[in-house]
Amino acid sequence: MLRRNQSIVEDFVLLGLSQTREIQFALFLLFLIFYSLILPGNLLIILTIQKEPQLNSPMYFFLANLAFLDLCYCSITPPKMLSDFFSSHKTISFKGCILQIFFLHWLGCSEVFLLLGMAIDRYVAICHPLRYTSLISKAVCYILVLVSWSIGFMHSIIQVILILPLPFCGPNELNNFFCDITQIIKLACTDTNAIEYIMFFNSGLATLMCFILLLISYGVLLIKVRTNSDRGKSKAFSTCITHIIIIFIMFGPAIYLYCHPFQEFVFDKVVAVFHTVVFPLMNPMIYTLRNKEIKQAMLKLLGKIKVQSG
Repeated sequence: MLRRNQSIVEDFVLLGLSQTREIQFALFLLFLIFYSLILPGNLLIILTIQKEPQLNSPMYFFLANLAFLDLCYCSITPPKMLSDFFSSHKTISFKGCILQIFFLHWLGCSEVFLLLGMAIDRYVAICHPLRYTSLISKAVCYILVLVSWSIGFMHSIIQVILILPLPFCGPNELNNFFCDITQIIKLACTDTNAIEYIMFFNSGLATLMCFILLLISYGVLLIKVRTNSDRGKSKAFSTCITHIIIIFIMFGPAIYLYCHPFQEFVFDKVVAVFHTVVFPLMNPMIYTLRNKEIKQAMLKLLGKIKVQSG
């Protein structure tokens, strides 16, 4: 255990993605171009859903919230990662590290339960279409979003409460470009086996269970759609497939990272980049590319903006 006269770690050194200057510069340009293209696209999705009356439905309401969550999520680690490419001494304070962990897990868990809310919406739309408008009202949509944010907050608070009392007396190097529970716990100057198991159940196992639950629910919906003879069969099938793609994209890296918290693997950094930087911004774009209504609405909105600016 840490004694009172021992030094306490006040900041952590982030080793980053690479130590080679040329590779760092190439990665900086790559991520900068990616952000310059994708960030405005996600903002346009939110603006389009808010402005266009034909997109005033629960499905698009959830999509706008998903885009907002992803934009917030991608504002936690990438800005510092980009600035650290030009820094010779990449550090983050202990408080900054805790804040990163808190917001990453708050927003990430909120997105998981938002996807569960979207699955409930699709279930009612496909299995109870005549009662859809009465069951999935605006009030229900707001409640589902609020519940997802609340559960995400509670999940994240548990992580922080478990980390804060831990003593950190050195070393203080994190072999990554951001702080996360799987790395910081290993630096504690005490036995953390019990805490690691708690966090494994709170993050890894919980993520895996939600993933399986979502796959089963959409599998049932696909079977229901195939046996349905309504005119909206193809649209419902396409929507379910889109949701399944997003589930794999989101849950795959998360399961990889949090279902083996006791050891480090070669591809951890690569998966972390996709999990925290690339995939979150791609999720709403995939929904958009597979949906004709929102694509047409976006083109219509862009046309209005050009006319007004002209």
